[in-house]
Amino acid sequence: MPRTVRYSGTIMSDGAQLDPIQLTRELVAIESTTYNEGAVGDFLAEFLAARGWEIEKTPVSQPVESGVSGPRWNVYAGPVAGEPGLVFSTHMDTVPPYIALTEDECFLYGRGVCDAKGIIAAQVAAAELLRADGYAVGLLFVSGEERDSAGAKVANEMPKGSRFLINGEPTDNRLALASKGSLRAVLRASGKMAHSAYPELGESAIHKLVEALAKLLKLDLPVTEDVGPSTLNIGQIHGGHAPNVIADKAEAQVLTRLVGDSAVVREAILDATAGLVDVEFTLEIPFVRMRAVDGLPTMIAKFTTDIPWLSNWGEPLLLGPGSIQIAHTPREKIAKKELLEAVELYVRVARQLLA
Repeated sequence: MPRTVRYSGTIMSDGAQLDPIQLTRELVAIESTTYNEGAVGDFLAEFLAARGWEIEKTPVSQPVESGVSGPRWNVYAGPVAGEPGLVFSTHMDTVPPYIALTEDECFLYGRGVCDAKGIIAAQVAAAELLRADGYAVGLLFVSGEERDSAGAKVANEMPKGSRFLINGEPTDNRLALASKGSLRAVLRASGKMAHSAYPELGESAIHKLVEALAKLLKLDLPVTEDVGPSTLNIGQIHGGHAPNVIADKAEAQVLTRLVGDSAVVREAILDATAGLVDVEFTLEIPFVRMRAVDGLPTMIAKFTTDIPWLSNWGEPLLLGPGSIQIAHTPREKIAKKELLEAVELYVRVARQLLA
């Protein structure tokens, strides 16, 4: 188990209500693309300790393929004594590339403003309001959500006894009733290299791969009535040596969004590609259903989250400001008004759950 560093806040807040817009500015100023979460984790640990939270900073290992040697963390902030009834959680990492903060009267722009540093700021502000009213709540901020949920998997080994987990992702301040799962597959084709003028002497791996991918695009994938269809995306293709060489190797990365159990999708992929390619399923994140809360608008999240890997932290809910449709794009932004509304929503939902 990773060695967790624990320390208590010794400098208490002056009682002023935290400004989530200003905290978002400070967080976005720290570059934290996946594998580079160390600095933002340090900042949050020190910031929250100074406001009187009990802090645990847990290392998350760097995979060899990251090429990064610096530290990365999960940061937990909880009550000084006792267990939290509810924990707010989201991720500290962002997708690349880093985009510096800009703003106008209505919006903040930049990498992470909605996915998910604005959410961090809103959750901290909400947790402080709840703490001031006597509620026992906590905060969990993890590394690696944008790649493999490495931080969430580490955190799940050391839960704090909370009954509820409110995970933050951009849902336009609507409560998600379900979150699609993911099934990632690598398709590998093998052939025989030859001069392209004599194709009869070779066997094209690329031709095999293209044929297999064409069959995948025609699959009749599962549909769940109140959620929608499964979807399949061919995200990457690699192979070959030159236009005048018959390719002996080719590979593709395929991602399916799940609306139920993965077994049917796995079988369909294997059947469609049999005899053409080898298939390796490299990642699965299960489909999740969640509860509604009276009075809140709802949505279906077509994306995946850390929720399946935080099962030991209580019953999950999914809610956050910002639009997933502009996350991961050069146009990422969040409305300042929506950020402030998120604080109120988090407080409202927490009070209903803990009543």
